[in-house]
Amino acid sequence: MPGEKLSLYIHIPFCIKKCNYCDFLSFPTGGRNTPLAERYAAALLREAEALRGGSLSEACQVDINQARGQSYQVDINQVGDPSRQVDINKPVKSIYFGGGTPNILSSEWITRILCKLKRLFTIEKDAEISIELNPGVYEEKERHRELEALKEAGINRISIGLQSACAAELKRLGRIHDLTAFLKLYEEALNCGFENINVDLMTGIPLQTCDSFARTLEKVLELRPKHISAYSLIVEEGTPFGEVPLKSLDLPDEDEEYEIYLMTRRVLKQAGYERYEISNYALPGYECAHNLVYWDRGDYLGLGLGAASLIGDLRFSNTGQLQKYLSAPGDARENIHKLTEKEAMEEFMFLGLRKTAGVSRADFKRAFGYDMDEIYGEIIAGEEGAGLMEEDGDMVRLTERGMDAANRVMSKFLL
Repeated sequence: MPGEKLSLYIHIPFCIKKCNYCDFLSFPTGGRNTPLAERYAAALLREAEALRGGSLSEACQVDINQARGQSYQVDINQVGDPSRQVDINKPVKSIYFGGGTPNILSSEWITRILCKLKRLFTIEKDAEISIELNPGVYEEKERHRELEALKEAGINRISIGLQSACAAELKRLGRIHDLTAFLKLYEEALNCGFENINVDLMTGIPLQTCDSFARTLEKVLELRPKHISAYSLIVEEGTPFGEVPLKSLDLPDEDEEYEIYLMTRRVLKQAGYERYEISNYALPGYECAHNLVYWDRGDYLGLGLGAASLIGDLRFSNTGQLQKYLSAPGDARENIHKLTEKEAMEEFMFLGLRKTAGVSRADFKRAFGYDMDEIYGEIIAGEEGAGLMEEDGDMVRLTERGMDAANRVMSKFLL
């Protein structure tokens, strides 16, 4: 829920090579520390510096009346209540470097960005500071040095993209690493003192079977990471996978994909991992604080190309045009939209029900002034009757059956 703290997302939109499934806003550079990537990092520093003072004040295009299709040039501080300030001068509880491939930048640049953020914001002592790492980026001779420098800079959580432990599946995905590179990166991270490590996996990918994914899970569980994310492949338009017939991708059929999903849930539970969100599992106490901000609709500010933000009831994002961002990073914010009460309610339910804990009736009442049943009582009762939702004290949540049909159930909460 919106509150007294802030999270920061830093987008690094570059990678060595785009994967065959990727539709993220990113650009292949073919190598590390290219002039373009370093120019971008410098622009990030300039965007951050423009935030000095703790509020957003640039004039931006904002649609304040979508129903009439009118668009106005306004000061972001004047959206809604003219006396309201969009305050970002709050303690920062988490920072997340995502991409793209953040470790395409040298540790020196990551350190400079973090130092700038620490000068501009009050970073809490126990703040979670995460970075995504691709195992195929580091050369052997630089791996330890780079990881050690990231640790020294204040990074305390890393997320390593493995996706699969099977060579043929990695090749089909277009990944630039193999299992050996992943294992070396993981071991080196431990040697450098990283304790909080996430491993990203993908299900429903080309060539995958129940047996092959069981081997992937076995390899990962041998390492005992604190957190495991297991996302299902979505074939998106505009990607190499999206440009060929589905039947040519050798995807597991619907029944086998469901078996893989059930196996993931069962095996990780047996290994002591708690499923706290549809696709995320953690050992107790190691849930990703930054991602929980998104699902709880907390305040977060995105820096970098295309980065999205939510501050109170304002959603906005940075330009997705690279040259525009590079030339004027301090004026990058656009697409500012003041959420209606209806939209905020929908987000509360749609995002919150992704968590296995569900949503709080008391939080709903505090946020909107209504009892949840006044708005959603009939829908909740219907889904409970179908065995897809349940209640536990103040909390309303999806059952395991409901999680299996999460998209269909959550769509019911769009008013």
